[in-house]
Amino acid sequence: MTHIITRLCLRDTACVEVCPVECMVLGHPEEQWPWLYIDPDTCIDCGACVPECPYEAIFPEEEVPFDFVAPPGVWIAGTKEELPDGVPFEGEVDGHHVKLLNAKQLAGGETLDLTEDIPPNYAFFSEGPGYDALNM
Repeated sequence: MTHIITRLCLRDTACVEVCPVECMVLGHPEEQWPWLYIDPDTCIDCGACVPECPYEAIFPEEEVPFDFVAPPGVWIAGTKEELPDGVPFEGEVDGHHVKLLNAKQLAGGETLDLTEDIPPNYAFFSEGPGYDALNM
């Protein structure tokens, strides 16, 4: 198994710095790949990235919630297709500066099926740029 980064990711790269196998890649182009991605073939499932994520966006694949209840004020990011009412955002979130092409702040209480974020993680490496995004 691998770990999965979900739409709760606001492109903070603290998790990348602690990965012992360097399997995490920031999505590019951002309008198609709006968060960070974990290479499922390289991930050793160590979990070092999980506590480093300030947005609690990373889960072991088998624990990605299908019924995540969003707390008030949580932000999500996505493509325009996935998140049509999203807007560009730049500012502070939980003490971290973020700059996103398409994001939305939730009122709280919304239930999100974060398992929908599993296929894009695999697709980033099989169909998308994968490690080539490091050079973009």
